[in-house]
Amino acid sequence: MPDSSTAVVEPGTGSAAAEDPHHARRWLILVVIALAQLMVVLDATIVNIALPTAQHDLGFSSDARQWVVTAYALAFGSLLLLGGRVADLFGRKYALLIGLGGFAVASAVGGAANGFEMLVIARAAQGVFGALLAPAALSLLTTTFTDVRERGRAFGIFGAIAGGGAAVGLLLGGVLTEYLDWRWCMFVNIIIAVVALAGGLSLLRHRPSEHRPRLDLPGTVAASAGLFAVVYGFSNAETHDWSSALVWGFLAAGVVLLGVFAVLQSRVEHPLLPLRVVLDRNRGGANLSVFLLGIGMFGIFLFLTYYLQQNLGFSPVTSGLAFLPMVGALMLTATTATAVLLPRFGPRWLVALGMLIAAVGMFWLSALDVSSTYAGGVLFPLIVAGLGIGLSMAPAMNVATAGVGAHDAGVASATVNTAQQIGGSIGTALLSSIAANAVSSFTAGRAMTPQVVAEAAVHSYTTAFTWAAWIFVLGAVACGLLLKPGAPVQSETPAVHM
Repeated sequence: MPDSSTAVVEPGTGSAAAEDPHHARRWLILVVIALAQLMVVLDATIVNIALPTAQHDLGFSSDARQWVVTAYALAFGSLLLLGGRVADLFGRKYALLIGLGGFAVASAVGGAANGFEMLVIARAAQGVFGALLAPAALSLLTTTFTDVRERGRAFGIFGAIAGGGAAVGLLLGGVLTEYLDWRWCMFVNIIIAVVALAGGLSLLRHRPSEHRPRLDLPGTVAASAGLFAVVYGFSNAETHDWSSALVWGFLAAGVVLLGVFAVLQSRVEHPLLPLRVVLDRNRGGANLSVFLLGIGMFGIFLFLTYYLQQNLGFSPVTSGLAFLPMVGALMLTATTATAVLLPRFGPRWLVALGMLIAAVGMFWLSALDVSSTYAGGVLFPLIVAGLGIGLSMAPAMNVATAGVGAHDAGVASATVNTAQQIGGSIGTALLSSIAANAVSSFTAGRAMTPQVVAEAAVHSYTTAFTWAAWIFVLGAVACGLLLKPGAPVQSETPAVHM
């Protein structure tokens, strides 16, 4: 009996391909999906580069500055599961188009913001529409590409965007801020969304779902509130002690609410997240992989950006360019892993090996000191980390959405997006806290000379890199044990409902 958890489908047998209105235009649809995903991923980092300029322009305090980032993360992370189920129930085409249009309008409002409140509200609105957009895009990819080889290539491109989009956001944010205006970090989304909307309107066909269960309102409330509390708790950990009730209180509430959500999903007739989606061994392992990759990746983007700008004196644009070798390496292994290696070797060894390679890159970065240079200390470990992340990320995203029925594709896609988003939130807070403690320990009892300050900063970055490396090692072991060995098994019936 074929294992549905790793099922990938060969069209062309029977009438499935003929009945699928997207099959003939699948590669053009991939461009639309890629643009939508790029916009969502870009906005996780593009605004970070523009924040100092926006703060000066709008006159808000440094304490308030984090809310420009947090508002997006809170709305996006807490509503992803709901967005995925809405796409399943009412159609992925409509979910994608509404998400694109809403994201564009929210970006226009943010770009035109005349004060802090207007900017934060716009960022939260971007998160709301992003939570509808992201799972719709990934589920469309899942249901459009059913041939095992084509699915591999498509997921390789999608995984490269998911892994490298944050670095591209840093570069684009630097270019727009330096040569145009910080507001273009918001306005650029309008251009991307309009192109993707035009493509979606002309290429996608609405296929009403054959399964129209009632929306699980208690589960929706428990999941959204629980994810909100977790993201909010970790966001507070960046500016408060872990002993603060704003940190542990919200984290505890989040855990309790998510526990209630899990119980509800096993008892209600129409669950928001059917347990069959996540209790499958391969899909569970793949979601864990994406979660841990999300934690570790922020050790690269966050602290290496600090190092490049504060220690090496790079401009925002030069800092963004410095990440391009990593993006290139990530794209190389992401496309190769899913198109060539996954059908032959399966996910276990690819994901585990990729995480170990990424760990080597992070351990290598932990050797940086105040005298290191980009060419001598950053470039090669950055490439190694990119190779490892690409080798893990794309196969994990593929397997996390493989083998689900069409009526579950949206929520399966939302689950893997949630794993990445929550992982990123945890990574930012955890590694920031570790880095801050490293600075305190390093400077204790020392005179605060410029040399000591520089050494303390680098010590904090390398400590964060070391922790990120061990997270990747832990992920390699856990996912190597959890994911099944062997190549994916093809199923006989493709899921093509749109």
